[in-house]
Amino acid sequence: MQEIVDESADIEIRPESQHNPGQQSDFAEVPIMLRSSYCTLYQNSQKALTELGECPYDEGGYFIINGSEKVLIAQEKMSTNHVYVFKKRQPNKYAYVAEVCSMAESQNRPPSTIFVPMLSRTSAKGGSSGQYIHATLPYIRTEIPIIILFRALGFTADEDILEHICYDFQDTQMMELLRPSLEEAFFIQNQQVFSSMNAVKYAKEILQKEMLPHVGTGDFCETKKAYYFGHIIHRLLLCALGRRAEDDRDHYGNKRLDLAGPLLGGLFRTLFRKLTGDVRSYVQKCVDNGKDVNLQFAIKAKTITGGLKYSLATGNWGQGNAAGTRAGVSQHLLFVLSYFHSWSLPVPGKLAKPRQLHNSQWGMMCPAETPEGQACGLVKNLALMVYITIGSAAYPILEFLEEWGTENFEVHSHLFCNVQS
Repeated sequence: MQEIVDESADIEIRPESQHNPGQQSDFAEVPIMLRSSYCTLYQNSQKALTELGECPYDEGGYFIINGSEKVLIAQEKMSTNHVYVFKKRQPNKYAYVAEVCSMAESQNRPPSTIFVPMLSRTSAKGGSSGQYIHATLPYIRTEIPIIILFRALGFTADEDILEHICYDFQDTQMMELLRPSLEEAFFIQNQQVFSSMNAVKYAKEILQKEMLPHVGTGDFCETKKAYYFGHIIHRLLLCALGRRAEDDRDHYGNKRLDLAGPLLGGLFRTLFRKLTGDVRSYVQKCVDNGKDVNLQFAIKAKTITGGLKYSLATGNWGQGNAAGTRAGVSQHLLFVLSYFHSWSLPVPGKLAKPRQLHNSQWGMMCPAETPEGQACGLVKNLALMVYITIGSAAYPILEFLEEWGTENFEVHSHLFCNVQS
């Protein structure tokens, strides 16, 4: 099992004289995994464990909730920060769709997904149209033409935009696929897309914080995002031209496992958001009624503590009956080795392909150990000798590349144009 890793910003330590003893309030109580680094049994010898009345052969890795042992089942998901291109079954509005589930490394926030679909030559209603390429961003309902999105990022000339997508102006086939998109955005030739200042401010905030946050969320990240966005479209065009096969959703190289750390982190984020909403409502009522704000009443420790205990006790991972709640994440500790090596894939409906064995799973999972019935093929078991790695920071690799003289593509854009995906 995985421990909870605190990847948030450093906590500011203030002198005790700056604290107000009368305004201190309990924040929350978080269950601790047995034998984790925060547990009192961590790194105890067998003799010390025996004296404490604990079994020295107990490996830990579970939680004790209301007197019963609970273990978290790992949840399978698609890998983040990777470009995937899928072909749609016709008749369909779209022929191909590229998608990226972007998640910033240093920020504790939910992933942001961007879709880049290419329209079919023949629409679902029977008419014909150009193969326009659009993009769908978070918090924006309508699809945005890719050329307009490039111009919103600061690249107004058609030549600069094609340089970020095609990499080779001699590739006439790829240039022809982009012709409808260029003609569609001909009426907008500069960065001033909106006339209202509020709309401009909202659009800049979406482009800065919600579009590809793993590339950067600070100022002056438009160039990096334009290169990565061009890479997404380039992968989409390669698949449309038949030069690259579509990606396989079931390939195990495209999957990741959420263990106890990310699961508890996501649940804590949801409950903390609810707590901040309750505090905001309480403070607003106090301001409206002219009353003093009391932290003892504003911060309810039961919001996070009760939410964590409820999810660990029942297995319903989420906030009550809210959308996105998953069932069966927490299970009773019956067979330690079996549960510690099992994980589940949340798939709606009766799809057959995610349940089938894949060649890339050979040697990592048991081909026979799976339950019967509805969960058949969705709950899987790892081999006993499998080791699950955890993510590592990217900055040491970036420093190593910079130290050994790797050219920056922002400065030397002509070198990047020769790179083939």
